[in-house]
Amino acid sequence: MGPARRRAALRLRGGGSPPLLGLLPGRFSVFPLFFLALLLGFASLLWLQLSCSGEGPVPGGGQSRGGPRQPCPPQAPLPAEEEVADDPSWGPHRLALLVPFRERFEELLTFVPYMHRFLSKKRIRHHIFVLNQVDHFRFNRASLINVGFLESGNNTDYIAMHDVDLLPLNEQLDYSFPEAGPFHVASPELHPLYHYKTYVGGILLLTKQHYEMCNGMSNRFWGWGREDDEFYRRIKGAGLQVRRPSGITTGYETFQHLHDPAWRKRDQKRIAAQKQEQFKVDREGGLNNVRYRIESRTALKVAGAPCTVLNILLDCDTNETPWCTFG
Repeated sequence: MGPARRRAALRLRGGGSPPLLGLLPGRFSVFPLFFLALLLGFASLLWLQLSCSGEGPVPGGGQSRGGPRQPCPPQAPLPAEEEVADDPSWGPHRLALLVPFRERFEELLTFVPYMHRFLSKKRIRHHIFVLNQVDHFRFNRASLINVGFLESGNNTDYIAMHDVDLLPLNEQLDYSFPEAGPFHVASPELHPLYHYKTYVGGILLLTKQHYEMCNGMSNRFWGWGREDDEFYRRIKGAGLQVRRPSGITTGYETFQHLHDPAWRKRDQKRIAAQKQEQFKVDREGGLNNVRYRIESRTALKVAGAPCTVLNILLDCDTNETPWCTFG
């Protein structure tokens, strides 16, 4: 029997190499094929993780593209509050996370579960306070933080002034008790937008004692901006030194900024004498004279993460700060 007839007979009997290997070069071994299968499997799992919807931010920042994201596999449940209370590994301090807020619900739905999980992984005892301004005056971030400080209770001993649109991506960031002085988590070297050396906005930690030494923040800043710059002067005036992260190598990719200026514009108007007044140091106002009323106080959970929403009505003396209204 000739060679051609022998090959035909083998095919008819099912002998010889499998069809797939028959297409490969003669010296191709099974090991590279096995390795290629493993690599494809790993790539599929990675694609699933990056494309599914979860409690964290959209990978790569910004909005998701290409249609709705698929559900992620369930994450491991976080310990219940009673378990944390009896666990000494969580430490003795408790953080009040103060989040000034108005009409940014999409960001809040991402922020609360993300920060609860982030801080729990770091074993930081904490409670999130959403400081929701419900009056008809212009937004006043500083006054809301003053209110949050006063309403956060005696079971917390330090605060984080935390923007709702800024998520920490690097787990090496320190949110622990800032005993040595104010700790600026979102430092100019790391914040995606603000890089001047006296910047203390975004995320700033202080003990309650240090915040009282500064008399809190000025209540004169209605609209967006400048209240942090004035607070930096208060910190220096109280003899405190701002500390910042070290050893963080992720640069401007350390945080995800959720804010989209194209469709959510900030109120940056300067009304009446506001342009001149905003650069002055307020030596009288702060914690001692913030005027407000709590309309309601609601404990709720967002995707299983607990928080307290304070609906706050601020008050304004239009003789002192006529720029608190939109007129």
